[in-house]
Amino acid sequence: MTDLQQLLGHWGYAAIFVVVVLGNVGVPLPEETVLALAGYLVWRGDMRLSVVLVVGIVSAAAGDNLGYWLGRRYGRTALPRYARWVLGHPERLGSMESFVARRGPFAVFVARFIPGIRFMAGPLAGGLGMRFAPFFAANVLGAVVYVPVVVAAGYAIGFGLGEYVERLHRIVGQVERLILAVALIAALGLIVWRIAHALARPGNR
Repeated sequence: MTDLQQLLGHWGYAAIFVVVVLGNVGVPLPEETVLALAGYLVWRGDMRLSVVLVVGIVSAAAGDNLGYWLGRRYGRTALPRYARWVLGHPERLGSMESFVARRGPFAVFVARFIPGIRFMAGPLAGGLGMRFAPFFAANVLGAVVYVPVVVAAGYAIGFGLGEYVERLHRIVGQVERLILAVALIAALGLIVWRIAHALARPGNR
C-alpha cells in the first residue's frame, strides 16, 4: 500500500488513469486497489472525489474499449495466445467465451464486477463480433456503477479505520527507519572492527 500511495501521491490522477486503463486491457495491475486507495485519499483530503470518479470511469471505459478494438482487429485466433499470457490457464478461455457469446452486452456489464474476467470482456466481445454500440453502452454503464462502488469502499475504510491505518502507517515508517539505522550502525561497526583487526596484526605494527 505504501508504494501505491507514493505512486498516487507523486503522479496523482494520471496514475489512476494509466493503471486502470492498463488493468482493463489485461495488464496484471492492481486497478481495484488503486481505486480503493484513491477513495481513501479522498477521505484524507488529498484528492477530490469528483475528479477521482471522472478519471476512474473514463479510464475504465477506455481500457475496455481498447480491449474491444484489439479483439476486433486481431480476431479470435489471437485470443488463445492472449489468454495464455494473461490467464496462465488457457482452458478458462472457453467458458469465458461461451459466457460472453450467450449473454452479449449483459456479460460485458456483469464481467466488470468479476475479477479475472473483467479484462477479457473487451477482447472477447470484439473477437466474437459483438456490435460496438451495445458493447459501448454496457461497458460505460458497468464503469459508471463499478468505479463509485470501489472508490466508496476505500472511502469507507478511511471513515471507519482511518485513524488506525494512519497510526499503523506511522509505526511501520518508524520501524523501517529503526531497521535502517540498526543496519547502518552494524555495517559501520563491522568496518571499524575490520580496520582495527587489520591494524592489530603483527606485520602492521
